[in-house]
Amino acid sequence: MRESQLNQGGASLANCIWRWLATGFFFALFGIGGLLLSLIWFNLLRLIIRQPDRLHRMTLNSIRSSFRFFLGGLRLVGVMDYRFTGDEKFQQDTGCLIVANHPSLLDYVILASQMPRCDCIVKEALLKNPFLSGVIKAAGYLVNSGSDALLQACETRLQAGGTLLIFPEGTRTVPGDPLTLQRGAANIALRANCDVRIVHITCQPPMLTKRGKWYQIPSVKPQFVITVADKVKAEDFLYESDLSPALAARRLTQHLRTELMRGNTQDNEK
Repeated sequence: MRESQLNQGGASLANCIWRWLATGFFFALFGIGGLLLSLIWFNLLRLIIRQPDRLHRMTLNSIRSSFRFFLGGLRLVGVMDYRFTGDEKFQQDTGCLIVANHPSLLDYVILASQMPRCDCIVKEALLKNPFLSGVIKAAGYLVNSGSDALLQACETRLQAGGTLLIFPEGTRTVPGDPLTLQRGAANIALRANCDVRIVHITCQPPMLTKRGKWYQIPSVKPQFVITVADKVKAEDFLYESDLSPALAARRLTQHLRTELMRGNTQDNEK
């Protein structure tokens, strides 16, 4: 019995070391891949494709394919695994706001790998990142500079048929802390009068959290479960008796918080 336990302990330690090395490799690969896309592939596309709309579609398709390759590598070497439920619903989401909770650094990569089109709001600080800034500019992602112009840009993108992904927490969730949403997502949805698709993400055990470093890997392989839930209509939260649009934003934000928390509770109980 003791020998069996020692063998299991050795196998577990070897697995942790392997996943630690593989995580570091893929972490570096992600940055280098972003740089190569910016310097080589996107410039090549600009030389070949002259139509702006087609160029934008090809750019987004290239990013989605790169993310699928990256996630496939992580799954193949045993760093993590993931599965979607209801991802076929993304095919219906033209001119739709996608809201999701944000437990891990990989959330955007996982969602963008599956969505037919994924516009995104990114932090302004990422424009200073040499590995990601070129990808952000080529994809035409919206930059959260804290100005009122962002609301107008989001409305324009949604009305043009874009699918806008936003994490209404504004940052990654701290494990164990209550879910706190900002009203930005609700304000965008109400201004654009669009549908809102709710997505629940769980990761057990936690990986690449807000306070965790890339090298702090869990003892066992993390499992991501992404559940694409139903849509709600922003207009359903507008009441004729409202004295201020802020009341509708508050109601919609509370509804999103309730749905995201309920989705996470249901997934954790499975």
